[in-house]
Amino acid sequence: MPQRKAVVDVDMFFTNVTCSDPGSYHDSQNRLEDLFRDLFPNGAFLLGDKGYVGVGQKGIVAPVKDYGNLTAEHLSHVVEQEQPLSPALTADNKIRVKFKDLLSAAPPACPNLLSTLLAPLSSTALVESVPFHPTSSSLAKMPGLVLLVVRASPKTAWSLSINAQRDLCTSLKRFQRAAPAVSSPGPKAVPEIQGIPYSKLAIGVPKEIWSNERRVAVTPAVAAALIKKGFAVNVEDSAGIGAKFRNEDYASVGANIVDRTKAFGSDIILKVRPPQESELSVFREGSTLISFLYPAQNKSLVDHLSKRKINAFAMDCIPRISRAQVFDALSSMANVAGYRAVVEAANHFPRFFAGQITAAGKVPPAKVLVIGGGVAGLAAIGQAKNMGAIVRGFDTRSAVKEQVESLGAEFLEINIKEEGATAGGYSKEMSKEFIEAEMALFAKQAKEVDVIITTALIPGRPAPKLILKEHVDTMKPGSVIVDLAAETGGNVETTRPGEVYTYNDVVHIGLTDLSSRLPTQSSTLYANNISKFLLSIGQKDNFQINLEDEVVRGSIVLHDGKLLWPAPAKPAPPPPPPQVSQSKVEAAKAIEPDYFMETLKDAAKYSAGLGGLVALGIASPNAAFSTMTTTLALSGIVGYHTVWGVTPALHSPLMSVTNAISGITAVGGLLLMGGGYYPTNSVEALAASAAFISFINVYGGFIVTKRMLDMFKRPSDPPEHNYLYALPAAAFLGAYGYGVSCGAAEIHQMASLASSLCCVGALAGLSSQHTSRLGNNLGMIGVTGGIASTLGYMAPSHEVLAQMAACMAIGGGAGTAIAKKIEITDLPQLVAAFHSLVGLAAMLTCGATYLHDFPTLATDPAANVIKTALFLGTFIGGVTFSGSLVAYGKLQGLLSSSPMLLPGRHAINLSLLAANAAAMGYFFYDPSMTAGLAMLGATGALSSTMGVTLTSAIGGADMPVVITVLNSYSGWALCAEGFMLNNDLMTIVGALIGSSGAILSYIMCKAMNRSLPNVILGGYGTSSTGGGKPMEITGTHTEVFVDNVAEMISNAKNIIITPGYGLCVAKAQYPLAEMVSILKSKGKKVRFGIHPVAGRMPGQLNVLLAEAGVSYDDVLEMEEINDDFSETDLVLVIGANDTVNSAAEDDPNSIIAGMPVLRVWNAEQVVVMKRSLGVGYAAVDNPIFYKPNTSMLLGDAKKTCDALLGKVKELYAN
Repeated sequence: MPQRKAVVDVDMFFTNVTCSDPGSYHDSQNRLEDLFRDLFPNGAFLLGDKGYVGVGQKGIVAPVKDYGNLTAEHLSHVVEQEQPLSPALTADNKIRVKFKDLLSAAPPACPNLLSTLLAPLSSTALVESVPFHPTSSSLAKMPGLVLLVVRASPKTAWSLSINAQRDLCTSLKRFQRAAPAVSSPGPKAVPEIQGIPYSKLAIGVPKEIWSNERRVAVTPAVAAALIKKGFAVNVEDSAGIGAKFRNEDYASVGANIVDRTKAFGSDIILKVRPPQESELSVFREGSTLISFLYPAQNKSLVDHLSKRKINAFAMDCIPRISRAQVFDALSSMANVAGYRAVVEAANHFPRFFAGQITAAGKVPPAKVLVIGGGVAGLAAIGQAKNMGAIVRGFDTRSAVKEQVESLGAEFLEINIKEEGATAGGYSKEMSKEFIEAEMALFAKQAKEVDVIITTALIPGRPAPKLILKEHVDTMKPGSVIVDLAAETGGNVETTRPGEVYTYNDVVHIGLTDLSSRLPTQSSTLYANNISKFLLSIGQKDNFQINLEDEVVRGSIVLHDGKLLWPAPAKPAPPPPPPQVSQSKVEAAKAIEPDYFMETLKDAAKYSAGLGGLVALGIASPNAAFSTMTTTLALSGIVGYHTVWGVTPALHSPLMSVTNAISGITAVGGLLLMGGGYYPTNSVEALAASAAFISFINVYGGFIVTKRMLDMFKRPSDPPEHNYLYALPAAAFLGAYGYGVSCGAAEIHQMASLASSLCCVGALAGLSSQHTSRLGNNLGMIGVTGGIASTLGYMAPSHEVLAQMAACMAIGGGAGTAIAKKIEITDLPQLVAAFHSLVGLAAMLTCGATYLHDFPTLATDPAANVIKTALFLGTFIGGVTFSGSLVAYGKLQGLLSSSPMLLPGRHAINLSLLAANAAAMGYFFYDPSMTAGLAMLGATGALSSTMGVTLTSAIGGADMPVVITVLNSYSGWALCAEGFMLNNDLMTIVGALIGSSGAILSYIMCKAMNRSLPNVILGGYGTSSTGGGKPMEITGTHTEVFVDNVAEMISNAKNIIITPGYGLCVAKAQYPLAEMVSILKSKGKKVRFGIHPVAGRMPGQLNVLLAEAGVSYDDVLEMEEINDDFSETDLVLVIGANDTVNSAAEDDPNSIIAGMPVLRVWNAEQVVVMKRSLGVGYAAVDNPIFYKPNTSMLLGDAKKTCDALLGKVKELYAN
């Protein structure tokens, strides 16, 4: 019998896969599932004698080489050894196995895992089930397996790297084409991970013995991170004492406290200063050293290390490229030195830096000149400016000017134009003419300023002399000079390296250990640099010196004792293309627009619009249709301008209040109700059902809106007496009742107008927080008046009135119960559910109206208008009803939130639309009731199906647009009812709701840089996405812990928090709000930046923060806060990803290119709080994770915010 193959059913593959990021859980998981479906429509995973079988939880897959002779021991051996595999597939005799059987039986739930998996095969008598009892150790040995996936027809193999250490959803971008598969290919080798596992290596941290050196190479926090990676860390006794880190601090995180010999006997030695002569003999032969080495100045040291076969890396030789910024210890130390230089200068300067104005007189601020605009210079400028001094800066590099001025300093320039920057970003030696002009500038400045700080260095050369003795002689008594270049000779002619002395009453500070004078700060920064560099050497969790790596090759000095320094020069870049003259470029850009064509297009639009209106006048069957069309047009204009005035923070209440007033569909049901205490025919039953459903919306919508608006109240707000709005409601209803009793003919029309204006006021009131609750009250008055005027117009019998009251009471009671019970985090799904009720009510009302009006349609001149409105109301109602239910299911988690991309879905939707058009044609063609009901039923079914296919193709992250579009649909359905029943109130309210939904949809699409058709039809990418390859993201992320972030928060003065959907899912707003309250009480400026599509409906995050007690004054929209990030000390990104992704601005080929995002990366420090490094909904890696000013705090948002709150309380309690 030939060996058969089994194919796992891909439909169930991701059923139980856990995604680490709550914000992207459903979306990313199912995007990947859809991609599998597209690539492998016939099933994807090969089982057989040369295939795969899964053995682990959460999608971990292990290879099986010999399926027929499988044993538990053999499988364990395969897992441990990661045997190479040979994919082979024949297109016939496949047997399907549900992958859910594997996942549901994963250990420890089922000890006989393979028996369960192979049960479907056992029935075919192909193989026998083999018991397998996996142990935790065997499962742990699967860190980076490769899953081979083979198509049935094209001879192509694909591979997907699955790594247990990184979220599965991030693997979307790692699909790579493998070699073509043949019917019986040879073994395909799985690439082995090179190098030595971290678990087999020990890191030594010796105590620094250089004179006055207080720094240490590894802090306890970094030691914890290295131990977590698998290293053993040996710290010499008292190594961290100078930096204020105790032995017990290291021991508490798992480090070993050892003597000097054992520390130097480790595999990898991490140091700050170059080794002293006395330390060379203690190095273990063949070990690795990473520290500052300065090989050009310490050739003798390099020779000694070479004799001991050392692998030596110089932290001072790390190349200056973007990927290596996080390793740049020189910049870290220069930053500290620049800060300390100002502190030292202030200590010796005999006045305040800031100056004073008192009753005794005025003391001017100090004038500080900083020469050199590198890291140290900019740090000095920033600190001097913070201390109140007047600061001037100078540098030979033109690019520095903008940075100096951004810190508030004056940038000094000379008349000679000469660029001083090298290709590596350092300064070069300037021409004689430039130096002469520079000397003249410094001579002039020396007479004016009080403090001079010099930082100029040229790599491999002595420091240039910039301040001469004659300049010092002209300085004012009490002046101070700080020479940061003292170690390499100094920039000041009178500097004495390592000394502080006074010459000509000018204090000279030539200290060479400024970084060491802030040992805790310096050690923290240096430890982060050196640990990130260490972890970058090799592959994941393995240490390997790869000389093809640019950073490794640039920084390595010795490899097995062989001198490799200096690194070979990089090949010169190709010559740039010929420069096009600026005049030609400007000429090309300055092409005169065709004003004639632009005006002609505008004229054509207006012609079509005006002509269309006149055409409607020609086709109008009566004056009622023309009046209703006028009402619709004017209402649309009013609604457009009213909704644009709504503040973005109140978009969620806007959605809720439009839900409430859309319950005016009850008017249609009430107008058709009859019988007695209960309906007596199908028309009356449908009408009563429509009224009942509508009252659920009315009561529920207004109560939810009130709950939300009450959350926005501030303790400082004046008292509100909203109960007094019962007076105008009573006056309205009383006056209307009196008019009806008097037989006033037009009282009903005026009451309807008053109700309509109140509904307009409901939307207009949301233009500000101050009037928002007034708006909700006006909406209640408007709907109440509309219902009352309908009842007054109908004058129903007591029995029918009782039936109506029952519908109101039962529907209102249900709506009230739902609205009071619902959690605010579930608001999006509640809005979607209420939308479905509007759609269903519209369908029921249209059906009832057709049955009620059918006898008069044959003679009514407006019959075609009524039938058109009937059909459109049913069609729009059906799409709204089913689409809203699907949206509810996705938001509630009852349905997968991933887009269900059916094969040929666009053709299916077009076919459904064509079928609806055909049904409408037949509806007009055949005047019989049977045909009419059949066609209305057909369009109800077809449109409901269309609602399902359209909405299910949209992913969870696009729900803000889905909800607003459905909101708009419900409004237009209400308009159709208004035309159908010739009711002004329904038409006006419908136009308001339709305009509201349309405008909010536009705002959401603009916030994603996508078109509405792109979202509605389930598309991906923005309108600006290019056709090239997306930018490759490289670098190493910096991971921090709660303690580190709490310290950053305590040190920051200006903090911005940018929450995302992850915050909503984790419900982390409560500890976050409490922490913000504490920080504000301590004088810190804390604000929130909200992206328009950060939640699952417009304004959701604003409501959640308000619920937790965050004042709306502290919550700003993206447009309001984006320019403030550059002046912010710290940004906390909580549960957000795509909305803060810099690829939107930096990568024209990114799928989110051009999407407006929060520019958090412009802040001084950024902390991203997420479950993992996984991608967001758009499945695009985020470059900000790897930026040097970004730290990652990984973990559950709620737990992390709780821990942060505890640490902040602890900090301020002490």
